[in-house]
Amino acid sequence: MLSGNDLIALGLKPGKWFKEALEHINAHSLEGEALQAYLDTVKPAPEIPLLKEPVPFYENIRANTPVEQDNIDYVRLSMQQLMRTPTVVAGAIMPDACPAGPLGTIPVGGIVVTRNAIHPGMHSADICCSVMLTNLGKVNPKSVLDAAQQITHFGPGGRSPERQFALPTEIEAEFQANPFLNSLRSLNFAREHLGTQGDGNHFLYVGISRNTGDTVLVTHHGSRGVGAALYTQGMKVAERFRQAISPETNPHNAWIPSQSEEGKQYWAALQTIRKWTKQNHLCLHEAISKQLGATVQQQFWNEHNFVFRDGDLYYHAKGATPLDPKFMPDITGPRIIPLNMAQPILIVEGTTTETNLGFAPHGAGRNLSRTRHKYSKVGQTKEDVFAEETRGIDARFFFNQIDISELPSAYKDANDVKQQITDFNLATTLDEIQPYGCIMAGDWEQDAPWRKKKLAKEAARLAATDSQADGSALQAQ
Repeated sequence: MLSGNDLIALGLKPGKWFKEALEHINAHSLEGEALQAYLDTVKPAPEIPLLKEPVPFYENIRANTPVEQDNIDYVRLSMQQLMRTPTVVAGAIMPDACPAGPLGTIPVGGIVVTRNAIHPGMHSADICCSVMLTNLGKVNPKSVLDAAQQITHFGPGGRSPERQFALPTEIEAEFQANPFLNSLRSLNFAREHLGTQGDGNHFLYVGISRNTGDTVLVTHHGSRGVGAALYTQGMKVAERFRQAISPETNPHNAWIPSQSEEGKQYWAALQTIRKWTKQNHLCLHEAISKQLGATVQQQFWNEHNFVFRDGDLYYHAKGATPLDPKFMPDITGPRIIPLNMAQPILIVEGTTTETNLGFAPHGAGRNLSRTRHKYSKVGQTKEDVFAEETRGIDARFFFNQIDISELPSAYKDANDVKQQITDFNLATTLDEIQPYGCIMAGDWEQDAPWRKKKLAKEAARLAATDSQADGSALQAQ
């Protein structure tokens, strides 16, 4: 009777597969060549080590200040670690590149190409974050913004039942059929979060076309709860593969083999999330144009946080705008690159080059984290910063709480990003949508129940401390 120690003596790594293998070996009294032949069919594949040297990647970015150089240095170091992942074959960073996690994590503004591997960590939780544009003709931009404020939904959670949009039956059927999407939680998200925009840097923007003078509506948001749920499940599956086939790989860069059953199901789930997210934009645009009685002159969209496929190559774009037609099966127009609430949105086209890998920037990016940017404004009130940076535009926060981490100074210089797009031959600008105004979530957490409870608890603690101090002072007298 063979034991696990006998298999270890043969140079095999212990694992869950030992139990079933030993039962089969002992039941059939396998030994010698027969034993080796059987083990060759059931033993795990050899572990895949990290690449000895990082795969080279293209840098479509330059620094004009020490702060920008620090940002690039961190992004470069992170990419160098990431590019040792065994599946990686190419990569690039864009002018809006900035850190998005610990070293070795794909940065915002990064593109990483892998072979036969889907890396959930490289698209992150906001799967299919995207932008949609609708030309509404010669409509008053204020009326568009006013209507939008009544129709859209920012912040946590979803819409109440009486305000929900209908989930298309085709999309719901795809959710039901895919094991990554058919949980009750995901299905509830798919219904309740349709027509919602979340928070952070997501926005609803109204502006005027430089070329035509038409009023244009642009929305920016991703897949909300359905995408976050898929990402969580994807990372769990990828981690199981990582532990089995490449434990040296950074957990952030774990992958699902695309040819595995899980890989095929995950790829299908990504396509369903893409459809849902496009519908998420579309229902808002349709509701706004209907309320205004406006005729849609033109409409197009593009994602900029997704995984794109070309044969056995998977292009992970973490905040990068796809230019190459092979990446977008439903092209209806040029591409959309927003910068910040006080700057024009760029309408661009471009071609694939050796250095851009078929992508352009997705925005302006950040040089400082949200927290560090807030610290940079110490000494100024939020109201003063807001008034200064939004002069001339109708900027609104859905929760009526200013979020200074989303004001223009929180982002890289828009003119410099535009110049780098030209200098690195990343895209050609066809039009600019000049800003009239926008809506963002704002600091919705300021009045959140958990924060109020925390503040009340802290106030009670301070009051108790003061009371004790007063009591001590009286005793001393």
